[in-house]
Amino acid sequence: MTKRQQLHVEPSHVPARVHPAGSEARVLLTSVFGPYGQDDEYGSRRMNPMELYHNQVTRTQGAFSLRMFHRSWGLMMIQANIDAPCTLLDFPTLDRFIEELRTRQYDVIGISSIIPNVYKVQKMCQLIRQYQPNAEIVIGGHIANVPDLAKRIDADHIVRGEGVRWFRRFLGEDETRVVRHPVITSGIGTRNVGVTLRERRGDVAATIIPSVGCPMGCNFCSTSAMFGGKGKWVDFYRTGDELFDVMCQVERELGVSSFFMMDENFLFHRKRALRLLELIEKNDKAWALYVFTSANVLRSYAIDQLVRLGISWVWMGIEGRNSQYTKLSGIDTFALVRELQSHGIRVLGSTIIGLENHTPDNIDEAIEYATRHDTDFHQFMLYTPIPGTPLHAELTAKGLMKDESEFHASDIHGQLKLNYRHPALNDQQTAELMVRAFNRDFEVNGPSTTRIVRTTLAGYRRYKNHPDQRVRRRFVWEARELATSFSAVVAAARLYYRDKPVMYAKMTALLRELNAEFGWKSRLSAAIGGRWLLRKIRKEEKRLAAGFGYEPPTFYERNAAVTDRPEVPVCHFATPTVVPPPLPSGIVMPSLPVRESELAGV
Repeated sequence: MTKRQQLHVEPSHVPARVHPAGSEARVLLTSVFGPYGQDDEYGSRRMNPMELYHNQVTRTQGAFSLRMFHRSWGLMMIQANIDAPCTLLDFPTLDRFIEELRTRQYDVIGISSIIPNVYKVQKMCQLIRQYQPNAEIVIGGHIANVPDLAKRIDADHIVRGEGVRWFRRFLGEDETRVVRHPVITSGIGTRNVGVTLRERRGDVAATIIPSVGCPMGCNFCSTSAMFGGKGKWVDFYRTGDELFDVMCQVERELGVSSFFMMDENFLFHRKRALRLLELIEKNDKAWALYVFTSANVLRSYAIDQLVRLGISWVWMGIEGRNSQYTKLSGIDTFALVRELQSHGIRVLGSTIIGLENHTPDNIDEAIEYATRHDTDFHQFMLYTPIPGTPLHAELTAKGLMKDESEFHASDIHGQLKLNYRHPALNDQQTAELMVRAFNRDFEVNGPSTTRIVRTTLAGYRRYKNHPDQRVRRRFVWEARELATSFSAVVAAARLYYRDKPVMYAKMTALLRELNAEFGWKSRLSAAIGGRWLLRKIRKEEKRLAAGFGYEPPTFYERNAAVTDRPEVPVCHFATPTVVPPPLPSGIVMPSLPVRESELAGV
């Protein structure tokens, strides 16, 4: 066995040793290379672009689909939290990655990836060995859960879980010091109805990552499994005081009033959330928060608490009728969605297709069940057992997992086919059912953009005269474009659907509500902007029909320790100045066992 092979089988819980160069080691962090939305020899798939919403939420909404990119937040988190000179190459092309290897020398090269991109990781490892044979390769992200990954790629470290502490240990740095938060805008290149939105200062929400992992521990959830499973998670900011401090710093840096809280179940951490509410009110912050949460946790808060906290958008699992998951036990999700929307809280519902009880005879009923929720957005995903999850272990034990000769790894992304033998559905059926689900939601409920308008208008009407001036200010800010841009969007949708009576009537009614609320400004914007946007929509439809796809730009950044590249942008971060109180004697914070660590764990 070679030295390199010995490194493959080292324990994954901690680095086998500190890197010889310690904190002087030159580090390159990189995402896998593009393109991402085109079919190629390395596993890219046109139907699996690097776009969260268009990929699995607004997939068949055409020109109405919400298009945007999100940075590799895990890599940004690691870069901000090591003192070693670190360069980040995000969304490179293959040629750009090779150029970096040829022109700059590194001691450590870290790659973050999901499982469908395994062939890209394989190629990148080969190139690193070719151009930089002395560099140590670190692989992380969901791909690290593949059981035999060490046999498929040539890497030195394959690690799972939370990456900041792992890298600090590996580089001989203090792993216990406060976690610095990178300054992140949540979306890049947002596009809808054929128009790329302007991204002025403060327009785009900032991303905040309070914790990683989900204590709910659904058996299919790869994120929960990666960070310890049911009942476990890792806090970056344990208290509301720490979190508020970071948010204030990011607010000053970006000029934002809204935050995307990248936490699998943000409201589950009730003490932290309610303390954050206290601080928000005390300091008169009219912030809007976009959160992931579960239905049972949402129900544990009064609607007044959610409104005062600034909860403006929630992503929650609906899963399916008679779901086995306790997070939905005894909850009328229809009533919950209606209540949230009536208070201006936009809802992204998530439904699973291909559950064990789904058959060709009952699947349409399941799709109708999801569609009737009329959420502002709706995600559909295939029931996919990912390596490392309890579901994968269960189906493996039953002998139901397919052999990899029966599928291509790059096609197991939750939108096409299953990697296990379903008792009633085959691959051709699952591919068709996914499209059917998205189409049905779009056909019945219309474009997600206009649904957002409906919910935002409901919230504005309800709270525009609220006695709390801070609450009023937030709803006025969220409604700031209803009379102009969004009146034009609804008018364009109305013209678009003039040959479909039901949807035409729905758009007409919504436009009348906007006109009644905002008067001449709304009517003028609709009259002029509606026809202009309709032309944009038609043009976008032609581009998409011709096969046009969107790709993210390449980002190249350094931390302050890289002193020989002054022309390269420096990453910015917020450092909490609030020290959390010590835990009471005998209390252990829920977290991962130390061995659960990885490169890019967000």
